[in-house]
Amino acid sequence: MVRRGFLRGVADGLPFVIVIVPFAMLFGLLASEAGLHLYEIILFSVVVFAGASQFAALQLLKEHAPVLIILVTALAVNLRMMMYSVALAPHLGQARLRTRAVISYFLVDQSFALASQDYDKRPDQPLAEKVGYFFGAVTPIVPTWTISTIVGALAGRAIPQGYALDFAVPITFLAMTAPMLRTRAHWVAASVSVALTLGLQAMPYGTGLLVAAAAGMIAGAGVESWRARHD
Repeated sequence: MVRRGFLRGVADGLPFVIVIVPFAMLFGLLASEAGLHLYEIILFSVVVFAGASQFAALQLLKEHAPVLIILVTALAVNLRMMMYSVALAPHLGQARLRTRAVISYFLVDQSFALASQDYDKRPDQPLAEKVGYFFGAVTPIVPTWTISTIVGALAGRAIPQGYALDFAVPITFLAMTAPMLRTRAHWVAASVSVALTLGLQAMPYGTGLLVAAAAGMIAGAGVESWRARHD
């Protein structure tokens, strides 16, 4: 059962390599441009293992923000992982504690999307198969992320310092976020957060982003609640 789920997860996770390679290379490249050593970039990517918060933290590091601000920002960016955990708890909550601890480390956007879709499609599969599928889904993702980060860091060392590449970060996030805006609540949350981010950009160390993120989530939740009442 574990092997069957694992192999199915690997097959489903392989297409994500196409997206992960350029994204991880971009992080390695920008981290190298920011002055981080190769071992620091690798450690950063392995310990955090969360692309969005890595980019946010990297930007704040470049601005010499206090450590507390960096940690709070990274936490705010990754709050969605808490919702992912709640959604997967009915399927994986009975696994051993050490297994759940490892799963929590590898819980990212791709593994959640694949696992939740597979579990909904096959609700009667045993726990062992579900766990096997989850680890199979992340198997192509984890080494690809780390190796691509290293490649990007090494490539960044060959690029002259005068070439600013920060513009690539917002473009990348726009390309990732736009397809996810499917409902009215999504659009309201995105619009509020973008408007406040631009309006509060004068706040120190990017703290306006935290306010904008909280306001966007509140606005989106408000729209969902309004729609639920009227439906």
